[in-house]
Amino acid sequence: MRKHWLDNLRWVTVLLVLFYHVIYFYNNKGVFGGIGGFGDYPQCPQYQDVVMYILYPFFMPLLFLLAGISARYALQKADGKTWFKSRTRKLLVPSTIGLFVFHWMVGYFNTAVAQRTGVFEGIPGVVKYGIMAVSGIGPLWFIQDLWLFSLLLLLVCRLDAKDKLWNACGKLNIVWIILLGALYWAAEQTLVRNPRPESLDGLYNLYKPLFYFVPFLMGYFVFSHEAVQEKVKQAWIPLLACAVVAGGILIGTTFGQDNTSPQYLCSPLNCIYGWLMCLALMGWFQARFNGTGRFASYLTRTSFGLYIVHYLVVATLGYMMKMYTQLPPWAMYVILTVAVFTLSPALYEVLHRIPFVRWAVFGEKKPRA
Repeated sequence: MRKHWLDNLRWVTVLLVLFYHVIYFYNNKGVFGGIGGFGDYPQCPQYQDVVMYILYPFFMPLLFLLAGISARYALQKADGKTWFKSRTRKLLVPSTIGLFVFHWMVGYFNTAVAQRTGVFEGIPGVVKYGIMAVSGIGPLWFIQDLWLFSLLLLLVCRLDAKDKLWNACGKLNIVWIILLGALYWAAEQTLVRNPRPESLDGLYNLYKPLFYFVPFLMGYFVFSHEAVQEKVKQAWIPLLACAVVAGGILIGTTFGQDNTSPQYLCSPLNCIYGWLMCLALMGWFQARFNGTGRFASYLTRTSFGLYIVHYLVVATLGYMMKMYTQLPPWAMYVILTVAVFTLSPALYEVLHRIPFVRWAVFGEKKPRA
């Protein structure tokens, strides 16, 4: 039986990513990326940036955790070779070939400053194109990580060929499930606390491979168990209450800081809040959102595609409004929010009907019904 709560939580989290990027694009808290805010903090507080503080501690770890659960279910139906081949088409193709087919347009806006300052002068067009393609990776780091984790999972599964670890994890009670947050915290400690500008430290801190691999494995070994899911479901109300309290304290004491800095992410309170939210949302969606309908089914089918294309909408429209209009900030937020939730589905619907583009950008063999 299909677990609709899993599908629903995945697409809801993807929609939160879309909204997060609207806020992030205009943030003034020092978070890398975007185009900057409408004044310096604290003179211009931009309280809407609180969305970043609410979402960032948990939404990407949650997506990896859900991916780990799905990987377990998929590998119960298909052999490892077949599954990994499909993962390569779905994840690696869009995040490599897709860069040159589609995401170079995102890279164009990511390199806009360099173009305006003449940094690209004298560089051959084909080299500029390559630079823009690589610069267009943006949110695709997620599926690049996920492809790598899929490969590593096959190696881990060979070590646990008889499912001894998996079976043991299924016996955890709610106390031990909550205490797994210690692994969440320990994984955060693998970030480079003081990244060197001349190194790849910043890129490592973006991909966070050692950190994100932990929730992915926990999804596979722990939360794929019906018994574990049931325990989280039964405790969702106190888990959510504790998460709200932890999040309130975290945000109240840190608003104004760069909430993506390694120092911020490694803090115990950030990890407590992030882990409790992951648990609470899994339990809540099992208890209240374990059904489907036309709207939910559509988003279940298309949320991956929306994730792939949405940042082009954010980058192009967000950049044009900030640089070439005199619109008030509130209007830019409203327009960009409406655009990302309407133009992204429209863009996906067009692109996934074009054979080669469908394969290169979304890893799809044929149009989805």
